[in-house]
Amino acid sequence: MFSMLIIIVSLVLLIFVMIGVAFLTLLERKVLGYIHIRKGPNSVGFYGLFQPFSDAIKLFLKEQTFPLISNFISYYYSPIFNLFLALVVWTLMPYLSGLFSFEMGFLFFLSCLSLGVYTVVVAGWSSNSNYSLLGGLRAVAQTISYEVSLGLVMLSFIFFVGEYNLIILYKFQEYVWLVFIFFPLCLIWFVSSLAETNRTPFDFAEGESELVSGFNVEYSGGGFALIFLAEYASILFMSLMMVMIFFGGDINNFIFYIKLVIISFIFIWVRGTLPRFRYDKLMYLAWKKFLPLSLNYLLFFVGLSIMILSFLI
Repeated sequence: MFSMLIIIVSLVLLIFVMIGVAFLTLLERKVLGYIHIRKGPNSVGFYGLFQPFSDAIKLFLKEQTFPLISNFISYYYSPIFNLFLALVVWTLMPYLSGLFSFEMGFLFFLSCLSLGVYTVVVAGWSSNSNYSLLGGLRAVAQTISYEVSLGLVMLSFIFFVGEYNLIILYKFQEYVWLVFIFFPLCLIWFVSSLAETNRTPFDFAEGESELVSGFNVEYSGGGFALIFLAEYASILFMSLMMVMIFFGGDINNFIFYIKLVIISFIFIWVRGTLPRFRYDKLMYLAWKKFLPLSLNYLLFFVGLSIMILSFLI
């Protein structure tokens, strides 16, 4: 009975994440439309409300093409595994059901984040195309570079709260949000999240001028749709993590989800505003700026926790 309940709750969570992703794509197209002084999708349904579902039906019903000299098994399964990773990480959050509660939540999140690299490089390599391989390698180099900063920021908060469970962060933010105390870390987290999800201005995996479409250039129809869904599910989850860590983590409060939508909107706003970085500047920012700053904060948190422990003893 209990295992059946877990399956039902997981399916409900999966459905709602997929609906959230659908409307996030609609929000992005609408916002980018108004930034460009045009309407955006407005034909399918009331003000284009059913446009995401129309696009999904179109993509999944299109003919699936396979390059003749591709490594078929890895080519076929890497988008599926990519979406699986983007969805399984949502079980970190103990929703109203209370069935999922990870004592090692931070570590589980970092594990899922690092596994995402493999799906990108396998998708690029198995297509057997030079363009997709180059796009995959660039995406992996970028992701690994910014994962270091993300990991150090998370390690800082592990020292700060003294636990690996994400929910403990809510107790620390009952009276004041951590963004007011650790504003530079909040900015590092947001920029690293942009780089982690391959979003503008860090979308080098899809640099159209030189790589056509990056690691997913050989994908069409359902495979492309799965990669697309995984990217937007990751954007939603990174926004959720940012709200959990910096903006008060009461997940059972409606205001929490308003904050999540605002952070997701900022992801879209950045895309409509900023041009793409140069690749060397991207790496310079990761290794010369973010890494020393996050390391200094980590040392500060270690010193702070040692000082608090010495006072308690």
